[in-house]
Amino acid sequence: MKAIPQNIIIEELLQQKEYLVDGELKIWEGDMAPVISSISSTDNYVPTLLGSVPNMTEVAALEALDSSVKAYNNGQGDWPTMKVQDRIKCMENFVTQMKETRTEVVNLLMWEIGKTLPDSQKEFDRTVEYIEDTIQGYKDLNQEGNRFNKVQGINAMIKRSPLGVVLCLGPYNYPLNETFSLLIPAIIMGNTVLFKPAKFGVLLLSPLLKAFQSSFPKGVINILYGRGREVAAPIMKSGLITVLSLIGNSKSAIALQDLHPNKNKLRLILGLEAKNPAIILPDANLDLAVSECISGSLSFNGQRCTALKIIYVHESIAAEFNKRFTEKVDALKFGNPWEENVFLTPLPEPNKSDYIQELIDDAKANGASVINKRGGERMDNYIFPAVLFPINKKMRVYHEEQFGPVVPILTFKNIQEPLDDMAASDYGQQVSLFGKDIKTVAPLIDVLVNLVCRVNLNSSCQRGPDVFPFTGRKDSAVGTLSIHDALRSFSIRTFVASKDNDYNNAILQELLDSKKSNFINTDYIL
Repeated sequence: MKAIPQNIIIEELLQQKEYLVDGELKIWEGDMAPVISSISSTDNYVPTLLGSVPNMTEVAALEALDSSVKAYNNGQGDWPTMKVQDRIKCMENFVTQMKETRTEVVNLLMWEIGKTLPDSQKEFDRTVEYIEDTIQGYKDLNQEGNRFNKVQGINAMIKRSPLGVVLCLGPYNYPLNETFSLLIPAIIMGNTVLFKPAKFGVLLLSPLLKAFQSSFPKGVINILYGRGREVAAPIMKSGLITVLSLIGNSKSAIALQDLHPNKNKLRLILGLEAKNPAIILPDANLDLAVSECISGSLSFNGQRCTALKIIYVHESIAAEFNKRFTEKVDALKFGNPWEENVFLTPLPEPNKSDYIQELIDDAKANGASVINKRGGERMDNYIFPAVLFPINKKMRVYHEEQFGPVVPILTFKNIQEPLDDMAASDYGQQVSLFGKDIKTVAPLIDVLVNLVCRVNLNSSCQRGPDVFPFTGRKDSAVGTLSIHDALRSFSIRTFVASKDNDYNNAILQELLDSKKSNFINTDYIL
């Protein structure tokens, strides 16, 4: 085993006893849950204990909910009625403090979820950029509403207002970036937020607790730890949550929705699972297709909702594609996240290798083979990517979102075959299309945009850039996330209207001149 660099070593256990409720960093005196990394810090493999976090209870969860409800105060609270520029100042203060935690957060990203050093740095920097872009997006959005519209004798000022109390649950694969893609727009639009981190990537939020606490008024954000059934379930049962924002799987989303007693009052903003296909046409540039499919299927070990989860290759080029693809897969470097040029890293979920093995065994039992030499090799904290071919619909790996290092490949003769499969699928997020002849590509694009929400031409599926809409059809998403769309997802259009007459116009002018209303306001924010 290579020596761990001194700046990467976890010197002390991080006993995260603090949690943020009602503007205070309180100390948890109850049960603690260990945080264990699948990365070993010794020559003989042993998972590494990183620290612990509170295993909070229903009582603590309802205390946090009460804080959020009081801070929103039926829309009368200081935060939902605050001037836009003042909310922006709070967010600017937060991001300034966040930047100071980069080294610590990046280090914990590597240890907790096994993300490579460059990808961990990218996730942090991208999140900071996302917050700054959201602040600018909010300024632009506010400016759009800073005028009166006169229609059919009615003057109206139309802006966006908060929705209420938000329950935010982020994913473990992007515990900073994707979590904050929910958290930040929800807060800046004037909602109050209850936030529970995912099961992995929990400690990395510890350096940010003080920044949250000092940047926002009490109750605007409350941060909980613990199991979902212990803390999220009673919060949903209360019926006091206005928005459920979750990036995870549809089973969890449905279970939480079912707990809410007033479903018509509940707005959903969900990023869920996907089974994104790649379609390799006969005239595709194979070098490009192989490179993009490697990245698309195995970046972060395939643990991305946007990962390529199944590859359709035209039968005329399948042999050559498989040869080049498997050679590239077998050449991928496995190691610890901080090692140079490493691509494959330890899996954070302790049972993930066993699950991937089940998929491999099931596929083999139904006629597939592992066609790369290293496919399925087991290590203490990893299973080397298995390329499975040919796949058919009897196999679990055809239907299930594997979310891990296994790549199913099947052939097609007629393009209608993958199109029919996509139409029948429960998912509809993205597709990667590889080809050149526009006579074939053009009509395909026109069909594919009606099956998924993003068609990636000669490139792998991905989320960014964050200004682009991120959503999905069917069981893949509810609502749209991006700099532009998320601000709208976490708010609603509201307006003040009055008949166009001298009496009303004098009042409106006085409101504008006095600046006593934060809503009837035309101030430009630089």
